[in-house]
Amino acid sequence: MNTQETLALQTVIADFRPALETLDRYDHEQLAYPKSTAVNAGERITYEEAMEAIAVLKEMFNDSDIFGTEKDASFKSSLGQIYQTFGGKELYPTAEIKAAMLLYLVVKNHSFVDGNKRIAAFVFLWFLSRNGLLYKADGSKNIADGTLVALTLLIAESKPEERETMVRLATNLLGM
Repeated sequence: MNTQETLALQTVIADFRPALETLDRYDHEQLAYPKSTAVNAGERITYEEAMEAIAVLKEMFNDSDIFGTEKDASFKSSLGQIYQTFGGKELYPTAEIKAAMLLYLVVKNHSFVDGNKRIAAFVFLWFLSRNGLLYKADGSKNIADGTLVALTLLIAESKPEERETMVRLATNLLGM
């Protein structure tokens, strides 16, 4: 390999180092939760607000009559679960972890007759927005469109015992 090719490879590695390091931590089961950067870590989404937002999503996409129709009470349960405490401490202490857990739960619980993944991704984005995490300081997105699609599909295909890994991965992908 000549010097020019070596320099080009080093540039690629340097430009994508955070992604490559995240993959390495994933491979070695060492993904940790990153430090929270939430501006409004306490902004909750109520069930009623969420259902109103889903109605807006349905209207904007002119979706089917069954889009957003609940099959059971699991969506309401998912919203409540991210605020659970034990011994006076939150089980999901940061807004990033709450958002990732919400994405995971809504995808995996299949709460709706139609639109589970789209609704999960939308509610995830909305939660990030409510907590000052959807955009970086420069106005760019904190999670790319392709990353959101890939993450949502990865969660959908994951095994239940991979839940913690999926949530950690989601929090690590924010801001990359």
